[in-house]
Amino acid sequence: MDILNIAAILITLAALFSYLNYRFLKIPTTIGIMLITLLISTLTILLNSLGFAQFEVQAQKMLAGIDFYETLMEGMLSFLLFAGALHVNLNDLKEQKWVILLLATVGVLLSTVLVGLFAWLIFNALGIYMPVIYCLVFGALISPTDPIAVMGIRKTVGAPKSLETKIAGESLFNDGIGVVVFIILLKLATGEQSADTGNILSLLLQEAGGGLLFGFVIGMAAFYLLRSIDNYQVEVLITLALVMGGYAAASSMHLSGPITMVVAGLVIGNHGRLFAMSDTTRDHLDNFWELMDEILNAVLFVLIGLEVIILTFHEVYALAVVAIIPAVLLARYLSVGTPVLLLRRFRSFTPRVVEILTWGGLRGGISVALALSLPAGTERDVILFTTYAIVVFSITAQGLTIGPLLASLGLSTAERRV
Repeated sequence: MDILNIAAILITLAALFSYLNYRFLKIPTTIGIMLITLLISTLTILLNSLGFAQFEVQAQKMLAGIDFYETLMEGMLSFLLFAGALHVNLNDLKEQKWVILLLATVGVLLSTVLVGLFAWLIFNALGIYMPVIYCLVFGALISPTDPIAVMGIRKTVGAPKSLETKIAGESLFNDGIGVVVFIILLKLATGEQSADTGNILSLLLQEAGGGLLFGFVIGMAAFYLLRSIDNYQVEVLITLALVMGGYAAASSMHLSGPITMVVAGLVIGNHGRLFAMSDTTRDHLDNFWELMDEILNAVLFVLIGLEVIILTFHEVYALAVVAIIPAVLLARYLSVGTPVLLLRRFRSFTPRVVEILTWGGLRGGISVALALSLPAGTERDVILFTTYAIVVFSITAQGLTIGPLLASLGLSTAERRV
């Protein structure tokens, strides 16, 4: 099946499931699309067990033609991160900079270690052999909150601006840090890199620091181009080139593409919107990237729902998931609570902020994509199944209840300092 037919099927499914969700389920679009796709995928698996194998065979043939990692990490992610960062206020980020910085660095690293430790204990207690280094790899891919899932949900929960800024800002930056940590640990696990502290720090600085700098440079270059003309067609095209060309260039230079896109999006969304665009350009730019964001999000969550068809299932994996989901939430609670505790002497926080940030830290497609990129073997099968289950739980259980949680705490309608 060629890429055009696959794209046609995915777009058609995304449109149909979006319609069904809007008409009947009336829940956040991304969650609704994924739930409907999961239902269809589960029915396909059941039909296969009843002897109707042609449906699952066709679905597997289509999925075999899609490299989920390449599709998301080297394609869709650049557009989604830029679109998400485009509407984040830089002044709001500055007010929360220390919280976001600690959550995106200390929080991710601490969570990686804690999840890795918990996973190693749980897997070995259930008789699943898993080397410690692969448990840490799992910790790295599951610890960052997913900006795509978070951005998709945050529009509907009605959180106070300061809290929304923390959640959005953390999700935009910690995925870049998490991907870098994942790459380093995977290279250690496969023997591609030695456990040399200097090399590890150098790679981390190159990927993360280089991504920050490169994102700012190309963002400012695009800003000067936008400021020199007043033609919304050309200006939208410039931002499209910024995303596609900038991400490709960052990857070729071994810089963090996600961090590059976030910084470039913040530059254009703040400095560019204020000083380089007319009202007409601003409206067209917003409409274009909002539509791009909605379409790609819909397709992504269809893909997430379909991926259940290719999972390797064992009962012991399911038992592991039951234990690991609360363990991951506990690691998230501790890794969020530590930065908050460090900052309490300098600023005040409302009670329950740690619980809100813990429950609002959704996992999504990035975690699944990273798990799919692991080399074939038992470790990959276990990690992929566990990751997928956590992502589904996160998007559905946490995504559907974060709004009611905020409402129960009186935070969904009135701004409070948190």
